[in-house]
Amino acid sequence: MRTVFWDYDKGELMLIDQRRLPVELRLVNLRSHRKVVQAIRNMTVRGAPAIGAAAAFGLVLAAYGSRARSEDMLIQVIEAAAEELRLSRPTAVNLAWALDRVLDLVHSHPGSLDELKRAVLAEAQKIADEDVEINMRMAVHGAVLIDDGDTIIHHCNTGALAVVEWGTALGVIRMAYQQGKQVHVLVDETRPTLQGARFTAWELEQYGIPYEIITDNMAGFFLRSGTVHKVFFGADRVAANGDVANKIGTYMLALAAQDNGVPVYSVAPTSSIDLSLTHGGLIPIEERDPAEVLGIKFDGRRIAPLKARARNPAFDVTPARLLTAIVTENGIVYPPFEENLLKYRSPQVHPSR
Repeated sequence: MRTVFWDYDKGELMLIDQRRLPVELRLVNLRSHRKVVQAIRNMTVRGAPAIGAAAAFGLVLAAYGSRARSEDMLIQVIEAAAEELRLSRPTAVNLAWALDRVLDLVHSHPGSLDELKRAVLAEAQKIADEDVEINMRMAVHGAVLIDDGDTIIHHCNTGALAVVEWGTALGVIRMAYQQGKQVHVLVDETRPTLQGARFTAWELEQYGIPYEIITDNMAGFFLRSGTVHKVFFGADRVAANGDVANKIGTYMLALAAQDNGVPVYSVAPTSSIDLSLTHGGLIPIEERDPAEVLGIKFDGRRIAPLKARARNPAFDVTPARLLTAIVTENGIVYPPFEENLLKYRSPQVHPSR
């Protein structure tokens, strides 16, 4: 089952409702682009590639739900929907990339209203299908970095749930395991919303890959112990110099890994590379509702004082100097990233607007 897919019989976007995992595997159907905006914001769908595909299908819903009577009016409807979708999550560049790709087609497509609507649907479907193929290519490239017997620390969730299907960093681990390599995964809980404990652990159980859950602040202990061989995580955006924005806690993990001589790998499609940003300090960082931090409970009770305040940045930036390599669908990119990212970047990918 794909995380994001179009129901051609009903004309609806279908998503795995990730808010209900791991207790329940449930699908939700969306019938308007505003419902897609809501689903992205409340993390019904999450993960940069999955968000990008969902946003593209959001434009399909806007097009087919429009009462526009001319091509110009329909284009205006699609453009307005794209701006709403663009604001739903600021950090993941795949969101803007997917929207811009559909808009490029819309602006250059001659034909009738029905032809334009069908073209938007075809492009969104192409984005989704390409994501699956891209993930498989990344998995094959990245699997060569994993040796038989490796213990790997993995941060956040980068499996099939974070993409259309298969996965980025977790997809690499999954491929290595399917190739017959014995691996063991230490799964960072990934606080405060616990994407590792909720999603990555659930996925690893489906694949039969051995794992143990650790809290984020245990990673340094295990890295120093000498029992960890590799660190893998994904990326929501990669700057031109190789700085990587990823789920909060990634920077601390990479620092501890470097201090203990453990290789650090980020796995990301080239659609996550944003050459318009020279360094990671320019990447917009989403700050989410403090309730995600303050709502944590122990023994059934809220742990924070009722008047407590909190900060909740959803991402941090890991400097390129802490990365051993970045795995893309076009191959493994090693430093110097400012030079080599240009060589591996797909020609059809362009900087976000």
